[in-house]
Amino acid sequence: MDQLMISAASGMRARMESLEMLANNLANAATVGYKADREFYSLYVAPEAAAAGLEGFSPTPSDLPVIERHWTDFKQGTLTPTGGPLDFALSGQGFFVLDGPNGPLFTRNGSFQLSKAGVLTTADGYAVHSISGSPIVASSSAPLEVSPDGVVRQSGQVLGQLTVVTFDQPGSVEKFGKNYFRIVAPEGSAKPATDTEVHQGELEASNVGAPESAVRLISLMRQFEMLQKAILLGGEMDRRAVEEVARVNA
Repeated sequence: MDQLMISAASGMRARMESLEMLANNLANAATVGYKADREFYSLYVAPEAAAAGLEGFSPTPSDLPVIERHWTDFKQGTLTPTGGPLDFALSGQGFFVLDGPNGPLFTRNGSFQLSKAGVLTTADGYAVHSISGSPIVASSSAPLEVSPDGVVRQSGQVLGQLTVVTFDQPGSVEKFGKNYFRIVAPEGSAKPATDTEVHQGELEASNVGAPESAVRLISLMRQFEMLQKAILLGGEMDRRAVEEVARVNA
């Protein structure tokens, strides 16, 4: 396989990964608190080619387009009124803290509910943290009231204050499950969020822009088609070259 076909095949693979990521974004365009994934393109240089280039050999290292890594766009989505007393949205940076199955989890999805025991939880049953580290437990069937600083009251009695945290390094967290994040980098640590308000009766919409994603989808498909044609052209050129050599030798 010649350099043209290798580069085109590498480009097609990168576009396929982008299409899968973009399709997942579009599938979650209506998911509460969802954060879109983006890609960071780079060039791959084979270790053997790089070593040859460093040692001064004449061949030029082959640079192939690849997706080096994915990253999450934490831009805030639109706050949508729902009127639900257990729906909470964050205005500003930060995440709600939850008791996950294997440690703390973080989310922007504030669509909570009360368990049979009166514990404030997510739809998956993860208890919502208060700043004291304990869950928030309702003492009666009276509605909850939440102030902008996250203090939860019921019939005038303070039940606790919602924990809202941010991260010095957003890259230290990764997506986990449906709509959660978890710390994966050793240097990752959470700190209390500042200048962040809790809005009761609202939910944060996904930050996926459907029109923009549709345009990108069309663009990626066209790029994929062009690279596919390049491979077909390369194959045709190789076939003709072989046939011409055969005629000369004949």
